[in-house]
Amino acid sequence: MVRIRLKKTGAKNWISFRIAVCDIRSARDGYMVEELGYYDPKHSDEKIDVERTEYWISKGAQMSDTVKHILARAKAGKSKVRGVPDAKPRKKNFKKSGEEAAS
Repeated sequence: MVRIRLKKTGAKNWISFRIAVCDIRSARDGYMVEELGYYDPKHSDEKIDVERTEYWISKGAQMSDTVKHILARAKAGKSKVRGVPDAKPRKKNFKKSGEEAAS
């Protein structure tokens, strides 16, 4: 069985990933059949070949959850671009003010 998953590359504390088509029995960083793109969470950068990914899915390949999200963003035209930071949600203040706590 074939799976589309991330292959770890880069150095310690500076990790990036390649999106690869691998045999399900091979090691994470082992032999890959084809490279479809890359994902760099440190620089908020990603790229995937949608046409080849669709080809492998039609042949029965399964995708990991992260690759599913990357492919969905690529199809929607919202792929991450190098240098543009992710939108981080602000933390909610769960402490109640003194007036709300008194009532």
